[in-house]
This record gives sequence, structure tokens and C-alpha cells, in this order.
Amino acid sequence: MSVFVAVVAGLLALVTWSLHRRLFVSPGWPYAVRRAAAIVLALGWVAALAAFAIQGGVVAPDGLRWLAWLGMTWLAVVWYLLVGALVLGLVILPMRLVGRTDLRRPALRIGAPAVVVLALGTTAYGLWEAAEPSVTPVTITNDLVPEGLDGLRIALISDLHVGPVRDEGFTRRIVDLVNAQQPDLVVITGDVADGSVSQVGSDIAPLADLSAPLGVFGVDGNHEVISGEPDRWLHHWEDLGIRVLRNESVDVETEGGALTIAGMPDPSGNRADGPDADKALAGVDPDVFTLLLAHRPSMAELAKGRGVNLQLSGHTHGGQLWPFDYLVLLQEPVLEGLAPVGDVPVLTTRGAGAWGPPVRVLAPPEIPVITLRNH
Repeated sequence: MSVFVAVVAGLLALVTWSLHRRLFVSPGWPYAVRRAAAIVLALGWVAALAAFAIQGGVVAPDGLRWLAWLGMTWLAVVWYLLVGALVLGLVILPMRLVGRTDLRRPALRIGAPAVVVLALGTTAYGLWEAAEPSVTPVTITNDLVPEGLDGLRIALISDLHVGPVRDEGFTRRIVDLVNAQQPDLVVITGDVADGSVSQVGSDIAPLADLSAPLGVFGVDGNHEVISGEPDRWLHHWEDLGIRVLRNESVDVETEGGALTIAGMPDPSGNRADGPDADKALAGVDPDVFTLLLAHRPSMAELAKGRGVNLQLSGHTHGGQLWPFDYLVLLQEPVLEGLAPVGDVPVLTTRGAGAWGPPVRVLAPPEIPVITLRNH
């Protein structure tokens, strides 16, 4: 862990130094401007390291969420400064290639302030976009949905990432929003909190108030595993009334018909109790609509050919910070929305929260409410 922290601190310091050189030294700004910029960048670096310590559970977030918010938000600013600096570099490159180095400094004098303003403005917009999750209605039609369950509504909660920046109040807002939709079933697909149960477990307490006639079911995500205590988290979920599915399935019987809900744990950390599609879907009736819960959309690869009618996932955050979505697609087959992975229809939510920076750009937070139809 100490090696990881040292590497992250070093890389962030290198990026910070590079940004100072590109945006404040190379344009030839007066010394006072360069010094002020260096102080701001250095303070941002310190705040980011403090935020990482809070995010990683080294320091409890109570009383320090303002610092975690500041440090994580600064990371979004740095991201957009870096993107802007790279674009600015591409603009200046042709000037170098044709030998017009005399145009370089004037271009930097115009471009550098523009990059700073755009980075700050984009981050401010992202803070606003991330603040209010909304309900996304989705309709899934399948002949296996019984007539009596036609119109059944499922609320999907994923990627809250409560703890370092967002507290119990955010969880309460999510619960109130979900309950207002009056879903028949609520499912949770992981990454509910960041940190240890002892430090941030109380921040997800409002989940106990989720109301759905057919129950609340869930599977863990990679952040439950990263915490180092996935079993403690899942036991805590169960204490809140969430039925955790560990490579298993349950049949939900109602007067209107039945459906099967299966779930697989996240594969993070090469766990001995990792995802096992054979076990999770053992004995599933092919004539009954089967819903699979799995944190990552790529886990549908494990479930191909097993009669899954719909997989519900999160994990991607829809990219969270544009243009990061292009990098996410290098790891996951689906960024957001409904798309097939093999023969498995996968609905991937952008999630309701945000990891790291409480910022979202072109990836608004959401709570999908799925309506099942049989025709």
C-alpha cells in the first residue's frame, strides 16, 4: 500500500509540474503569476493526497469530508487541465514543424488562459451534473414475462460510492427517490460505499428503508472487495434487509407468476468465492424469466448460453468524466444503456453516485426503473 501511495503521489507531482511548465512558465507570464500558480497547484496536490488517504480509509472521513471533496474535485480540474494542455500541444506542434517558433509564445498566451478557464468551468458544470440523480425509465419486452407480471417495475441502484465525500444524507436522497417510484423490486449491483464498515457503514443506513413488495436483492462490486472486508460489507447489507446473492438464484413467486433472480459476486482480487455462472444459474428453469445481477457488464461473458433474459450491471459510470469513456470501453463491452453481450441482453446503468471526484461530465447520474412487458 505504501508503494502504491508513493507511486500515485509521484505521478501526480509529475503531472502538476508539467502543467505548471506548460501553462504558466512556457507562456512567459510574470514571476508573480508563475509563483501564485505554483502555490495553487502545490496546495491542490496536497489536498488530493489527503483525499486519497480519506478515500482509502487511512483517515476516517468524519469531519474531513470537506477536504476529501476539495481534493477529489481538484483531481477533476487536473484532468481537464491535462486534456486541455494536450490539445494545446497539438495546436502548437505544426508551428514547430514548419519552423514558426516565433508564434509559439503568442499561441500559448492565448491558449493557456483558455485551458484554465475551460477546466474550471467544465469541473463546475460537472459538480452540478453529478449532484442530482434522476430516474431513467426503461422498458424490457420478453415473452417469458408472465401476464400477471406484465408491468412489473424494477429499480436499479448501483455505484453510490458513499463515504469519503458523500454521507448518509446522499443515501437518504437516493432511497427517497427510489421509494417515490413505488417499484415492485429493488436490485443493487455493487459499489455502494468506499472504505471500511466501521468508518462509513452508518452512511448507508437509509438503505434499510427501501420499500418493494418483492424485496431488495444485491451483489457486491469491486469496491466492496477493495475495502479488504467484502464479507463484512455483505453481512452489513443483510442487516439492512438486502438479500445478497452469492453465486445463487432465488425464485420470486407471486400471484401473477414467477421470475428468477440470480447473482454473481465481482471477480476482483482473484477471490476463491468469485463469480461462478454454473453455480449461480444451476437449476434455472428456461421457461421462467431470469434476471442476473452482476456488477460489471463484461461478466455477461460468463453467462452466455445459460438462458439469462436480462443482466443488470453498473461499474462503468458511463465514463463519468468525458473523454474518459473511451478508456472505459477498452475494458468493458458496454458503456451504458441496453446492449447485447453475446446472447445476454445487458442493461448498464451510469450509477447514482461518483467515484473519486464528485463530478460527472456528459454522464449524468441515474437510477433506472425497468418495466417488464410480455408483448
